[in-house]
Amino acid sequence: MRSTKSAGIWMDHSHAHVMEFTIDPIKTTTIESTFTAQTKEESLDKSEHLMHNKQQQQQSAYYKKLGAVIKTYTHVLLFGPTNARVELFNMLQADEQFKNVKIDVQQADKMTAPQEHAFVRNHFSGKF
Repeated sequence: MRSTKSAGIWMDHSHAHVMEFTIDPIKTTTIESTFTAQTKEESLDKSEHLMHNKQQQQQSAYYKKLGAVIKTYTHVLLFGPTNARVELFNMLQADEQFKNVKIDVQQADKMTAPQEHAFVRNHFSGKF
């Protein structure tokens, strides 16, 4: 039997905190989206259509970065205050590479790092 490797990912549209669930203290890795307020302003100055295209491309690249991390786990919790977690979940569900990854999705507010760690620990404790 393959050992279970779990992670919690708190995310919104601008960044994600990836936390591997371990017995040791949880360490957080941050993944940033390249679509910033400055990028939005620069694109919007040219045209709204260009801004939406740029946002869509960069959001897709952000989700692909997260997908590359997620496929290294067997169980993942996506949580956060925006619908970014649902958008990512839907993208992953449509991809065969993720059929062996159990993905849970939960609504959560903005949290401090200790709150995020407690949320992840609480979700995965007792599941194995």
